[in-house]
Amino acid sequence: PSAALALLCGSATAVVVWKWLGKRQIQKKMEEARRTRDEGVKKMAKAVQQFREQVPSVQTDAILSLPLLELTGRLQEGSLSPKTVLYTYLEKALEVTQQTNCLRHFIPECEEQLQEIQQQGEKGLLYGIPVSIKDHIGHKGHLSTCGLVQCLGTLVEEDSVLVKVLKRQGAIPFALTNVPQSLFNYDCSNPIFGQTLNPFNHQKSPGGSSGGEGALIAAGGSILGIGSDIGGSIRLPSSFCGLCGLKPTAERLSVWRTHLLNVDVCSRPTPVPCALGPMARDVDSLALCMKALLCQEMFQLDPTVPPIPFDEEVYSRSSPLRVGYYDTDGYFPLPPCMRRAVRETRGALQAAGHQLVPFSPPRIHYVMTELFLKTFFADGGRAWLDVFTGDIVDPNLKSQVNCCKIPRLGKKLLALILKPLVSPWPQAQSRVVNVPTLSTCRSVKEMWNHHHQIEVYRTEFIARWRELQLDVVLCPVLGPAFTTGYPGKLLTAISSTMLYNVLNFPAGVVPVSTVTEADEEELKLYRGCCDDPWDRTLKQAVAGAVGLPVAVQCVALPWREELCLRFMKEVETLSSER
Repeated sequence: PSAALALLCGSATAVVVWKWLGKRQIQKKMEEARRTRDEGVKKMAKAVQQFREQVPSVQTDAILSLPLLELTGRLQEGSLSPKTVLYTYLEKALEVTQQTNCLRHFIPECEEQLQEIQQQGEKGLLYGIPVSIKDHIGHKGHLSTCGLVQCLGTLVEEDSVLVKVLKRQGAIPFALTNVPQSLFNYDCSNPIFGQTLNPFNHQKSPGGSSGGEGALIAAGGSILGIGSDIGGSIRLPSSFCGLCGLKPTAERLSVWRTHLLNVDVCSRPTPVPCALGPMARDVDSLALCMKALLCQEMFQLDPTVPPIPFDEEVYSRSSPLRVGYYDTDGYFPLPPCMRRAVRETRGALQAAGHQLVPFSPPRIHYVMTELFLKTFFADGGRAWLDVFTGDIVDPNLKSQVNCCKIPRLGKKLLALILKPLVSPWPQAQSRVVNVPTLSTCRSVKEMWNHHHQIEVYRTEFIARWRELQLDVVLCPVLGPAFTTGYPGKLLTAISSTMLYNVLNFPAGVVPVSTVTEADEEELKLYRGCCDDPWDRTLKQAVAGAVGLPVAVQCVALPWREELCLRFMKEVETLSSER
């Protein structure tokens, strides 16, 4: 017995030591990554200081205040030099990241790209424009971390197609921005590089997963950024940070060599695909970016992208539109200010001569439970859990990770226990039953049927759209900015954006207002759909947002990005006139 006890104690000690050594190894890797990031910041700060000493008369504020269209014009005509613009934005980005922790790494090769574009015979549409890109969009010689320790050891060997096209058009990628761990959160925090903050209120999140982009652009540290969107990851940061952002039809822009959880996005067999898209301070900037990217270079580098150039004529039209609208999808009622934004925008559009038609998206509870979450948790979340092997889970993701770890039988029992407790309302019960990992596909046949049901729903949605003869749809987007830490508690609150990922429709966000004192007072009376724990958590998440941006969402049918942008431009113009 004493020998057995000694063996047991020795084994337990070995396990404890082994786990401690594993965690220590992880800590060392994270510390090294942070040290590399900090050294890069210091080098860039030194380069900026040297430039300022050489050219002390740069009018920084004047350059930073120029809209993208005006800045490109000045660069094309030569009244501003690409070097001056680049170092102006580098200096501002250094200041912004000190306040918000939005950068994952500067791209020192931007100085080489600066030399290359000055030697090109033809100036591209984005000649001399500094561009920031999201962490997982591949740039040669840099990491695509997704906020995961397992991704810290492998450098990207080749630029993604999108980065190649940006460079061909004269743009200068200068920074990679921070993301939430695994990208599966609409906050912006990971254990390696920390929490990114909203530049307008440091208690608030910038949104995610393109949160680093949102914070950097909103604070003036970048004039144009590229994000990705698979559930709202461009549109939510745009909403939280007061930006314009476009999620195109997924296949409109190339995703080749864009990494998601260390796997090429193109190889993921998902019926809800990832889309890359632009983020900027105004709609014209988004349109210029799309025009620049939709060129022969992209069509040649990625033959899976349909060779459809940007249709300037559609974007420039001014004829009245037939606009469907709704201010709630019935699944997760949004705060009063977001519904007010839709009502005021609807009124402005009507006054401008557009025809407004009530529209109700069908079966959102079914879409959320059976289509969207089942796409990502078809295996009960096992593949997602695998990415955290040998990693430290970010606190903002722990509740979701722990939920995935519960055995299937345990989840069913938990749902049965909670279902009668939270509320007698069907909407509330569906949120409990919809523990993400309950939405699984238990066979290949069931998976194929799931894919088929998504196509059936798309057909149903388009039929309703056609029946009402709509051009576009105006609808709400989640906001205002959540207090940090809350997005991880409210995964299913993203129904307003995820719908258009399931449908694969182009959708964009435009800021139209700010939160008022009256909105804050009305929020005190907010009950959501049934005043259940989810509604009360949402109320807590958005409280204290006076002065923060309020946005709306604009949607068009697939492959009609130009029409979507044209509608966004109309909304932007009318909101600026109010």
